[in-house]
Amino acid sequence: MKKEDGYSHILKYTSIFGGVQGVNILVSIIRNKLVALLLGPEGMGLVSLFNSTIKLVSDSTNFGLSMSSVRNISSAFECGNEDRLISEIQLVRTWSLFTAIFGMLVCILVSPLLNSWTFNWGDHTLHFILLSPIIALVSLSGGELAILKGIRRLKILAIISIYNVILNLIISIPIFYIWRDKAIIPTMFLVALIQMLVTIFYSSRVYPYRIRLRAHFMIRGYNMMKLGMSFLVAGLMGSGCDFIIRSYINNVGSLSEVGLFNAGYMMTMVYAGMIFAAMETDYFPRLSAIKSIGSEMSKLVNHQINASVFLLSPLLVLYSVCLPVILPLFLSRKFLPALELSQIMILAMYLRAAKLPLAYIPLAKGNSKSYMLMESIDDIMMIVFVLLMYFLFGLKGAGYGMVIAAFLDYLTLNVYMKLRYRYTLDKRSFLFFFVQSLLGVLTYLIVSYLDSFWYWISGSILFVLSVGISCFFFQKYTEIFSQIISSIKNKLHG
Repeated sequence: MKKEDGYSHILKYTSIFGGVQGVNILVSIIRNKLVALLLGPEGMGLVSLFNSTIKLVSDSTNFGLSMSSVRNISSAFECGNEDRLISEIQLVRTWSLFTAIFGMLVCILVSPLLNSWTFNWGDHTLHFILLSPIIALVSLSGGELAILKGIRRLKILAIISIYNVILNLIISIPIFYIWRDKAIIPTMFLVALIQMLVTIFYSSRVYPYRIRLRAHFMIRGYNMMKLGMSFLVAGLMGSGCDFIIRSYINNVGSLSEVGLFNAGYMMTMVYAGMIFAAMETDYFPRLSAIKSIGSEMSKLVNHQINASVFLLSPLLVLYSVCLPVILPLFLSRKFLPALELSQIMILAMYLRAAKLPLAYIPLAKGNSKSYMLMESIDDIMMIVFVLLMYFLFGLKGAGYGMVIAAFLDYLTLNVYMKLRYRYTLDKRSFLFFFVQSLLGVLTYLIVSYLDSFWYWISGSILFVLSVGISCFFFQKYTEIFSQIISSIKNKLHG
């Protein structure tokens, strides 16, 4: 049987960015461990609230430029027209500067509202005003990263990613050690500034930084901004969802519970999300290159789903079983109340692995309304179920709410993509996903109801099963094992 080249391509680029994200995860673990020890749950809760505010305002004011511009630059890059490409890059940089200034001003103006929505104690308006320069820095960085993605400078993106996470560690920990929670906003500003400078340094070496502040030139960005408006609405919904959930927990529960929720979210969604980023860096441009809908597009999407599920599933089983050891090790014992929440959230990661390749289809086709619709439905379901389940069952309930919302979102996406883009989930892909998800559910039952000897024995068996199924898949449908064996033989005989 001929091996399927699509999988080999996915694995090649996943291995490149997987190594980078592995470094990012390792450094992030060290940083989060030290920050957790220095700030505790309340400090982590405050960091979470400020981060969700930055994301909310940034997504509300950047016109979706960091996503919509990738498509335009990628198209110019594929055509091979250097003059057009340079013009598109100047256009993106000009609009990035505009959105940076606009976002900073909006943050200052709405800071009293942000204070009243987020806190039910004290006046934190000044804190939100001080976040405004960070909004500008994030916008400028986003524009430069979009340029590098569009021109496929993946190695430079990897270098920037590593430098940013290492510098984040070096800068933040000494400042937190000296000033503790008083240093939260200054540290966030310094980190954003360094990340922006590093990003512009590398991007300007490829294409020198130039902007054109002329009305007739900026009008050329109309189509890009039109598509970007849908990203803006979708981004606003997504960051608004995070903001609403954390603000609700802070007002109904406490700042410590926000810290615990964020710890649980970070231990699963963020770290696993880094792995997704490794797999998706190359996927979106390839999906955008397919102009038709139907079988060819479905094949690529199904390949991405299969690769995502089989790469991630064994890690999720192992992670779930080892989480009682990992959580206090990565953070501190003060965060153990977030253990159940984290183990429940892991189930949502199986659904995320299967749904993300689908979610990119409207983006690749430039159908902004479809993308906005799907993202809005997802965010509304997330808010409703997380808040409802948190109200009924506390932090553990919030985890169940995320799983329910993820499941309904996955079903909705499949139905819509079939009707709108003739996407078909083949039987083989469904079977693969079902089997690995079933192992994930069994793992959750084991970590919830068993302990001691049987806990570790049962967890180990499920991990071996998950690894075995993934290895069978990659051996049958890819060249990875034959390439590894060939490489070993060459070294032995070399």
